[in-house]
Amino acid sequence: MRSVSVFGATGSVGMSTLDLIQREPDAHEVIALTANRDVAGLAAAARAVGAKVAVVADEAQYGALKDALAGSGVEAAAGEGALVDAAAAGADWTMAAIVGCAGLKPTIAALQAGGTVALANKESLVSAGALMMQAATASGATLLPVDSEHNAIFQCLAGSSLDDVARIILTASGGPFRTLGYEDMRAITPAQAVAHPNWSMGAKISVDSATMMNKGLELIEAAHLFPVGLDRIEILVHPQSVIHSMVEYRDRSTLAQLGSPDMRIPIAHALAWPARIATPCQPLDLARIGRLDFEAPDDRRFPALRLARAAAQAGDASAAILNAANEVAVAAFLAGRIGFLDIAMIVEDVLNRYSAPMPACMDDVLHADATARVMAGDVMERLTV
Repeated sequence: MRSVSVFGATGSVGMSTLDLIQREPDAHEVIALTANRDVAGLAAAARAVGAKVAVVADEAQYGALKDALAGSGVEAAAGEGALVDAAAAGADWTMAAIVGCAGLKPTIAALQAGGTVALANKESLVSAGALMMQAATASGATLLPVDSEHNAIFQCLAGSSLDDVARIILTASGGPFRTLGYEDMRAITPAQAVAHPNWSMGAKISVDSATMMNKGLELIEAAHLFPVGLDRIEILVHPQSVIHSMVEYRDRSTLAQLGSPDMRIPIAHALAWPARIATPCQPLDLARIGRLDFEAPDDRRFPALRLARAAAQAGDASAAILNAANEVAVAAFLAGRIGFLDIAMIVEDVLNRYSAPMPACMDDVLHADATARVMAGDVMERLTV
C-alpha cells in the first residue's frame, strides 16, 4: 500500500485522480485532500476515501469543513500554512493539481519532502521552474508530468538520452476558435471560451486553451522538464487531440503517444509508474477517427504563443510575470470585465512595463508575481474607464 495525497481534489484532475484511487482501494492510503473553497465536495471526497486530513485553503471555511466532517474521523484544517504542512507530511505520492500560482508553495513543499510528485499545476513550474527542479534534485524527489502533452513526451523518451533528441513537438488542439477570424474574436463570450471541443477542463485552463496561452505555458514547462533547448521545442496544431505529443530523435525516428482525450490516462500513468494499471477510459478507435490533421499555429491570432516563447527566452522573471498577468486577465474575462482579445494585450503590456531578475528564492517569485498582478490590474482599469 502506498500513501497518497491529492491537492486540488475537487477540480477535474483531482476528481479523476480520486476515481482511479477508489478503483484500487487496497493499493492506496489517502493522507490528505485539499480544496480551495468547495467544502461540500472536499468533505464528501475525504469521507469516501478515508483521508486522514482535509484542508480548505480559505480559512473562513474552516468551521463549515469541521462541521461537514463531524464524526468521520477526518481531521479538518484550513489556510495556506495547513496546505504546506499537508504537502510536507511525506506522502509517497502527491498529485499537485491546485490551479494557478496558489499551488506553488504546496508543490515546493511536496518536492522538498522527497516523494513522488505528479505535477498537473503548470503555473508552479512556469513561475518557479528552476527552483522546483533544484528542490527535486536536492531531496531526491521524483517529478512526473501529468499534463497530457508532457506525460506523452515522458513516455516517448522512455529512458532515452536527451542528447539524442532532435525535436520535441508539443501538439495543440487549437481550442474552440482555431478557425475563427481575428476580428470575430472580439465578440467571444466566456461561455464560448470554456466550451473546449475535445477536453473536459476547468474554466481557467479552458480559457487558456482558447487563447493558446495554455500551450505557451506548456512550452515553458517543457523547457524545464526536458532541457533540450527552446530551439528544439516546437508547437504543432492537431485538432483531433489524438497524438498528445511527439519526440523526434537525431536518427529522424519520431515517436508519438496516442490516446483518447481523457485525463485519467496520463494520471493513471503517473499514479502507477513505473508500472501500469487498468483504466475505464475508452480505447482509441483510429478506424472511426479516420484522419489525423496538423497545421502550424497562427501567432497573429494567438499572440500568447509568441509572448510565452519570449518570456522563456528572457532568462529572468518574465515567465512568472507572464503567468501572473495572465491569471488576472483570465479572471477578469470570465467575470465579463474585459474582452477575449484583451487577455493577451494585458499580458504583453505588463511584460513591456515590468522586468525582474531570475528568482533566486521563493520570495523573489512571489514578489514578481504580486507586482505583475498589481500592474495587470492597473492596465485593466485603463481599459475599462
